[in-house]
Order: sequence, then structure tokens, then C-alpha cells
Amino acid sequence: MWFIRVRKKKKVDKVYTEHKEPARVLIHSRLEHWAPLCGVSYKRVAIRNPKRNWGSCSSLGNLNFSYKLLFLPTCLRDYIIVHELCHLKELNHSPKFWAEVEAVMPNYKLFVKELRHMEKTKGTAVRTLHAVSKEHSCEYCLR
Repeated sequence: MWFIRVRKKKKVDKVYTEHKEPARVLIHSRLEHWAPLCGVSYKRVAIRNPKRNWGSCSSLGNLNFSYKLLFLPTCLRDYIIVHELCHLKELNHSPKFWAEVEAVMPNYKLFVKELRHMEKTKGTAVRTLHAVSKEHSCEYCLR
């Protein structure tokens, strides 16, 4: 007996569709700022709607980011961008990788802690991220 596999059509996420291009513009501008400071160059940048990751990097030099970066406070957004750019030098989370991140962003540990706390307590829904971003105030973001 033969079975034909039918792919389920993904629902169009209107929030993603609406915010994909503004996220691309913002992320590209931050990449232009941070890439020279990290001493790296990148190839392709994709804006996606992943369920778990904020960003990822390939060994080919391609970067992927969640459109939800648009709703994060500046410090957390920049940390994620720096994190992925540093992966272009070190494709792992070794001490050498973290030294690269720290060289560019010395206070990154505060941002990691805040990001993980936010994920655990508030989640990553867009409306929640919007609220977190509005109530957020740190020295980095106030500059």
C-alpha cells in the first residue's frame, strides 16, 4: 500500500510578516556597527521566526536572527548580535569564544543573565517583549 505524504501548510504569522523588514533594517545597522569592532565580515543575513533561538551562525559566514530582536532592549539585542558575530571566529562556546565576546562587550555577563531571566520569567511572546523593553532601563540603553 502506498501512502502519499501531504505537507501541512504553515500558517502565516502576521506579526512576523509585519515586523520582518523593520527587524532586517535594524539588525543590518547594528551589524554594520559591531562587525568591524569584532574584526569579522559576514555573508548572508536572514531574518526568521524560530521557536527557540535568538540567532545562529553557519560555518559559511551566514547569520540568522529572530525578528523578535526588534522588541528587545538595545543592550540585549546588541549582545545577541555580538555573540553571533564572535561565532564567525569561534564556532563553539569555548573559553576562547567567550574571551572574544568579552573583548568586544566587557559587561556581556550582565546581559546574558538578564536575557535568561527574562526568558524564564516572562517568555518570548512579542507583547511580553514589548512590555519588558518599555520598563527596561540600564546605563547601556540610556546612552
